[in-house]
Amino acid sequence: MRKLFCMVVLLATAALGLQAQNIQLHYDFGRHLYKTTESDRQRLTVTFEQFKADRWGSWFYFVDLDINTKAMESAYTEIAREFNLGKQSPFAVHLEFDGGLSQAGTFQPAALLGGAYNFHSADFSKIFGVQLMYKQYFQSEMAGTRNYASFQLTGIWTIHFADRALTFTGFIDFWRGENADHKGELVILTEPQLWFNLNTLRGMKDVNLSIGTEWEISNNFVFNAANDRSFFFNPTLAVKWTF
Repeated sequence: MRKLFCMVVLLATAALGLQAQNIQLHYDFGRHLYKTTESDRQRLTVTFEQFKADRWGSWFYFVDLDINTKAMESAYTEIAREFNLGKQSPFAVHLEFDGGLSQAGTFQPAALLGGAYNFHSADFSKIFGVQLMYKQYFQSEMAGTRNYASFQLTGIWTIHFADRALTFTGFIDFWRGENADHKGELVILTEPQLWFNLNTLRGMKDVNLSIGTEWEISNNFVFNAANDRSFFFNPTLAVKWTF
């Protein structure tokens, strides 16, 4: 799992000038679906997300910790800052840094700069956003990486339904990446999530636990020299506690 923009948290808390955070635990089935190409994929991912709004805009970050049977495999983070273009304007300037560490070395870091457009229904039950950004990759310790310029287009959404008992949320990213031969390719990554919120049940108002699933769907996101596979579908079973 790479990231999750919980837009109902981002925009609703921004409107109220508050902060929010959640922690998620995902059991990943990818290693069972692709026993040859993803045999070393993590078993568990722990994700922590936090958002804080202020008078200029908002901060958002998440950290993914990928865990195997005996050790933590990697830690990946994305940190984003948005500056609102006017008090009631849906437009914002978006700045972001992506990077992390793994047992194989550092993830290739990237810095992003661009614009964002966020909008929602009156009751915040439907929330959407679009970001278009310049993306600069930097060389890392991993073999084959180099500095190069790119772009990224991101769409994000949150939809509450069934009296807010269910939440459908996620993102989709399109960006220019490079394969092992430094040839450009379009990378697609989406991670839709579906949650059942236990605090909507009678007598469980203060139980901020959700049970759900995430489907990581990607193309060209994982370069595999063994069989040139580019498309992967990695579902999870997950729980989430919202603070």
